Amino acid sequence: QVQLVESGGGSVQAGGSLTLACTTSRSTYSSNCMGWFRQAPGQDREGVAAMYTADGRYYYPDSMKGRFTISRDNAKNTVYLQMNSLKPEDTAMYYCAAQTSRDGATYRCNGEALRRAIAGGAYWGQGTQVTVSS
Repeated sequence: QVQLVESGGGSVQAGGSLTLACTTSRSTYSSNCMGWFRQAPGQDREGVAAMYTADGRYYYPDSMKGRFTISRDNAKNTVYLQMNSLKPEDTAMYYCAAQTSRDGATYRCNGEALRRAIAGGAYWGQGTQVTVSS
């Protein structure tokens, strides 16, 4: 059974920072497109960032550029999401996901991969809550 375990969420004041971590097995992590997503109450899940673990290429949707940084530690099978200058509107459950198949979309690891993950083409973690107070 594929498992992804997120950690690092919490409550911070606006302007603060948090770093989330997502750890999974070597087989799930290797040469895969790993992504971070978030979902606020009553809203759709949206992609925040993606990284192809084999070479570290990354992708951010335009709306997420500037304050979020995705990174990886291959030795730990872990991807991170550093979040800076947090705003109350960043409050959401944050999820990590890994693509279920390795193909061209996985390799490109861009918006297409994020959309495919949301549509059902990914393994998901249980989520970690981020709450930003004003």
